[in-house]
Amino acid sequence: MDQIVLKRQAQEIHAEGRLLVEAKDGGVALLDRGGVIWIAEAKDLMKQTHDDAAFAPFDAKSLAARVLTELPHGFASLSTTHYVICYNTSREYAQWCGSLFETLYKAFENFWKRQGFKLSAPEFPLVAVVFADRQSYSAYSAADLGTAAASIIGYYSLRSNRMTMYDLTGTATAKSRKRPGSIAAEINQILAHPEGERTTATIVHEATHQIAFNCGLHTRFSDVPRWFSEGIAMYFETLDLRHSRSAGGIGNINRVRLGDFHTYLKRRPADSLRTLLTDDRRFSDTQKTVDAYAEAWTLTYFLIRQRPKQYVDYLKILCEKRVMLWDPPEKRLQDFTQAFGDLRKLDTEFVRYVQRTL
Repeated sequence: MDQIVLKRQAQEIHAEGRLLVEAKDGGVALLDRGGVIWIAEAKDLMKQTHDDAAFAPFDAKSLAARVLTELPHGFASLSTTHYVICYNTSREYAQWCGSLFETLYKAFENFWKRQGFKLSAPEFPLVAVVFADRQSYSAYSAADLGTAAASIIGYYSLRSNRMTMYDLTGTATAKSRKRPGSIAAEINQILAHPEGERTTATIVHEATHQIAFNCGLHTRFSDVPRWFSEGIAMYFETLDLRHSRSAGGIGNINRVRLGDFHTYLKRRPADSLRTLLTDDRRFSDTQKTVDAYAEAWTLTYFLIRQRPKQYVDYLKILCEKRVMLWDPPEKRLQDFTQAFGDLRKLDTEFVRYVQRTL
């Protein structure tokens, strides 16, 4: 294993794990035993050593203990088959989250098996941190999200490999009054409202990212095109959460994204597909983000339904991407056309499919 000491905001951070990258300028990227990736520029790297011990990821118990030391007082943990859930809300809500995540995990696994793509088992237990209320969640998440923490209800961090969210039912203030089974009833009440469906879809979206980046579909900090990773996460958004132990709804038409795309079609430029494939900045541009997400979902739906074998071929190309190496736009286009053929022909077929079928 490798050990580094880095300086971060006037603090010394000690990390031990496996080097992913050692740059020519002296910078490093290290994967620690809990799944966190530490990226240090040469100027911030204070010390670097190496020993002969084999890299050994933390097991669920050790990882839970590690995460709890980093959270505010009052958090507890529970483990499921694939997850470590750290929470300071009711245990019942944490268990509901665990059931939901495991249902999604199994559905994800089964989906890619049907597509002919073999996933790998996660190297680390998947960590989810669940806060009791939005205020404490926002305060904690500000370090990752900045001012956006107040408007984002949950997120997956590529760096920490953790998902962070809060209790949608606000159960922390009434733990002692909760009757067994009441959390599921409250969740179903939330889902009965149209806005609740989008709220919970966000949780599924972020949890899908976490699974994808841990089961061999994507590699963290590699050049995975944003349309591809976001398209998959949106494809799974339609999971029916009213029945947390079933996997119904995955792959259904995402009405919100489809509606946005039909609106976009009226002013969609001729080079839209090309820029979607090559320019991730569309997803962070506030003037273009809604259109980018809509086109990413619609393209993903079209390719999985109409070009499933080629879609898996393209996925296999992306799986070979190395950490911290970024392709130029021309290489991204080359990878895509290698799998799907002529871009203009595909775009014509794509738009025709949407207009005639969706």
